[in-house]
Amino acid sequence: MFTFAKELQNPVGSPIRELFQYLSVPGMISFAGGYPAASTFDVSNIAECVSTAIAQAPIECLQYGATEGVLSLRTALSDLMARRGAPTGADRILVTSGSQQAFDFVVRSFVEPGTRVLVEAPTYPAAIQAFRLAGASIAAIPTDSEGIIPEALEEYLRTCPEHARPRLLYLVPTYANPTGAELSLKRRNHLLQIIEAHDVILVEDDPYGCLAFDGDAPPSMLALSRGNDALRDRIIYLGSLSKTVAPGLRIGWMAAHPDVIRRAVIAKQASDLCTPPWIQAAMAVYLQSGYLDAQIGRIVSAYRVKRDAMVKALNQQLGGGLTFCAPKGGMFVWASLPEGADSAELLRLAIDEKVLFVPGKAFYKGNGKHATLRLSFATPSIEDIEVGVGRLATAISRLNDVLETQP
Repeated sequence: MFTFAKELQNPVGSPIRELFQYLSVPGMISFAGGYPAASTFDVSNIAECVSTAIAQAPIECLQYGATEGVLSLRTALSDLMARRGAPTGADRILVTSGSQQAFDFVVRSFVEPGTRVLVEAPTYPAAIQAFRLAGASIAAIPTDSEGIIPEALEEYLRTCPEHARPRLLYLVPTYANPTGAELSLKRRNHLLQIIEAHDVILVEDDPYGCLAFDGDAPPSMLALSRGNDALRDRIIYLGSLSKTVAPGLRIGWMAAHPDVIRRAVIAKQASDLCTPPWIQAAMAVYLQSGYLDAQIGRIVSAYRVKRDAMVKALNQQLGGGLTFCAPKGGMFVWASLPEGADSAELLRLAIDEKVLFVPGKAFYKGNGKHATLRLSFATPSIEDIEVGVGRLATAISRLNDVLETQP
């Protein structure tokens, strides 16, 4: 009946959102979705800032706004970027409806069918999905416990033919989704040298960078490019308030060269005209009032305790059943089952035990490592973490029993 576009003729949805159907099962404990803990939402201060913004400028809040974003918020975000070591003028900032929308505009601006792009392996599945919908040719660069391996990227760029030169490299360098990896300062500097030498555009997605549990996180890639304008102009930075203030606000931003911002603005005009001005104005008040730093402090304290609880439970209840590295920040633990096991099979058993996680193959562009899985510690309580890991241990034990009976 319908003639759909090629990329949506046989659509595949988010493998994470496919698990939502199980959340309504009574007693289910979820380590699946990367949702911030609702208990950390700064409800009273957000409500105060909404009231203040509407009282100060009711017409501006309720009318259509500039596609680039409300100037007071762009200015506040410019100040925030400067405090984080990456001074960025308001003219280089576009406010978006979440950083996912910002990424969509990057894809629309740079990717055509057949355009070669690079991602980490594993990486954020919504990035893979967006690239696929645009018809991109995706190549994956290997990672280890410290994130992307610069030497592997360098070798790829050195040997790839001219017709397959990549246009973009998408990276979550700080407390990555799904691995939780923190790219070291040494690797960041090496990576920037490679990007400059090979004229690649880096898309730095940084939703978790301020969620550091064990000391400060390394500077952003954009901050490290300070003083080198040519290098800075090769970096498109994506920021978000979703993991720090509240995801329902849908406030993200892009910091980039004005030529990139201009094209993203055109794309946004065709998408939603503007991010709701009243929410933007409220977040401008929120940032100007200094609430964000205290909010981040509360979240970091809460998540650090949950990280520690999950690491302790995994060590005590699973022993050698899973191998993993304790993340230094963010929201995720990336783990591996023994060789030959399939985390998709484990998930089926885990659902029976009333615990959810995301199988690792969801984070690869093709056939990923089937023995891997992602566990999110942000949303569940400490008690649920301990109980849920126990249920996971039971599911792993059942999986091992199945594997032992196979020829």
